[in-house]
Amino acid sequence: MRVLVVEDERLLADTLAEGLRRLSMAVDVVYDGDAALERVHVHSYDVVVLDRDLPKVHGDDVCRSIIDSGGEARVLMLTAAGDVNDRVTGLRLGADDYLTKPFAFDELVARVQALARRARPALPPVLQRSGVVLDLPRHQASRDGRHLALSPKEFAVLEVLMRAEGNVVSAEDLLEKAWDEHTDPFTNAVRVAVMTLRRKLGDPPVIDTLPGAGYRLS
Repeated sequence: MRVLVVEDERLLADTLAEGLRRLSMAVDVVYDGDAALERVHVHSYDVVVLDRDLPKVHGDDVCRSIIDSGGEARVLMLTAAGDVNDRVTGLRLGADDYLTKPFAFDELVARVQALARRARPALPPVLQRSGVVLDLPRHQASRDGRHLALSPKEFAVLEVLMRAEGNVVSAEDLLEKAWDEHTDPFTNAVRVAVMTLRRKLGDPPVIDTLPGAGYRLS
């Protein structure tokens, strides 16, 4: 899952990003509306966590641009105002959900996960394939009843492969979906993550490597 956090309160933005990354999400962070518009036209996000009161370009205009672009990103709008009219205005702009500050981090996570499931063809919150079970809301993985102690990045790679439903996923797509924008595109991070994930999944192997094409969960 790839998320963009747009929030001008830097401490809040960075805290949210760090918390989401611990849940295996690839998170980019910007602090104003102008930077947000630049990012959403470069990267494909599942969810945009968008503060409404932004400098440079107002959050309303950012939301309108995201909706008008026709992309699949879902918008969770944040605001310090709890007035009903403010919430209605944000939803009428095209925001998919609304959260009033201050909020509990667990609630934000639940809303982001729910929106991400709507950003693509409907999939259940628990994914199963080849004896592997991935419980997204609980952030737990198992194979044939055996708990898998996965790192956040291994969990993210496994989620991308399971969502592909047996189709090949290129290394470039894994970088796009499971790492943030600061990752070196020439890094061997994907190969290393897949290697350690294979080891933890155990035998018989369930991740196929197709030279020159990518990876597939058999």
